[in-house]
Amino acid sequence: MRTKRMGAVLLAFAMLCSAATGCSSSTENSTSAGSSDTAASSAKSAGSASDTITLVWYPNESAEDYQAARDEVGKLIEKATGKKVEQKLTTDYAIAIESLSNGTAQIGCCMGGEGYCQAKAANDAVNPLFVQSGESGTLDDALYYSFFAVREADAADYKSGDSYSIDNIKGKKMSFVSNSSTSGFKVPTNTIISHFADDNLIVDDLLEGGSNAFFSEVLFGGSHQGSAFNLLSGKSDVSAFCDLELAPYATCTDGTANETGSVYTINADASAPFDTVQGEKYTVIQSTPVLNGPFAYNGDTLSSEDVKAIQDLFTSDEVSNDSLIFYAKDAGEQGLYEKKSDAMCFLTVDDAWYDPIRNMQS
Repeated sequence: MRTKRMGAVLLAFAMLCSAATGCSSSTENSTSAGSSDTAASSAKSAGSASDTITLVWYPNESAEDYQAARDEVGKLIEKATGKKVEQKLTTDYAIAIESLSNGTAQIGCCMGGEGYCQAKAANDAVNPLFVQSGESGTLDDALYYSFFAVREADAADYKSGDSYSIDNIKGKKMSFVSNSSTSGFKVPTNTIISHFADDNLIVDDLLEGGSNAFFSEVLFGGSHQGSAFNLLSGKSDVSAFCDLELAPYATCTDGTANETGSVYTINADASAPFDTVQGEKYTVIQSTPVLNGPFAYNGDTLSSEDVKAIQDLFTSDEVSNDSLIFYAKDAGEQGLYEKKSDAMCFLTVDDAWYDPIRNMQS
């Protein structure tokens, strides 16, 4: 099992911070309603004796484009444990988080750090299962990026010298992802509160728009794709979303990827919801690195033996070379994570790795 040093990235991130459900086996259903107390109680009483492991997915990876990758994750977990796997798709972050914390799902897949911390706060038995490394194959660069983005045609309004700034986002129509999103809400709102310190803002001030509010209108896309689509379809002036979830749909066509000032173009073959905005461009006016989010598990309902078996397989070369998990950008296959180097893989981390996110303002 691979385990790597984490101190450098924790320190770097801490410094930056300071400035749905239906089940099937190999088939999937989705819902926007929460699980009942009865279901949660039944899940916990079944505990680790269950011969079924249920995976729950955020709305981002519940999209049809990710079905092959979801199926592959399920097959690998079945291989590791010898148990049947069921999949829960969601349309709401909160439902995925609740499903993990109350035990109706044993594993939360592709969670963000904030969602993981919320699940852990609700049930201390929730812990990280593994996380994707950075390009180095270690945790030192295990980061993705939170964007403030605007339409390229409007980017000049946000210029600041040779770069860009969020100085002029006040009074605009703003789109976030979900208030349970790390890179699509918690990091952006903390950035706004810090940047506009003289306004004495709190998070609640950024939840709704209005004539006397910080934003004229506030939208929630429900997913990173949804927040980006709000921007490109003209519903918002500024949108928050992350690089990872847009990678299958957009390509950096000007500047350096993930850096402030970079311009992205929606691919000519982009699928829904971007099929109606193919060729449209957005400019990143601020980019902030964020700790990679984990797959997480509920220790009340997943046995320690299953945890170890899953970690052993997912941190192996077999999985790091699986193109449905780590995909090549030009391979024509849609996996979970773009493999930017041969060293990329899954690594184990402990709960403390997410303290920088847990300790951010809320």
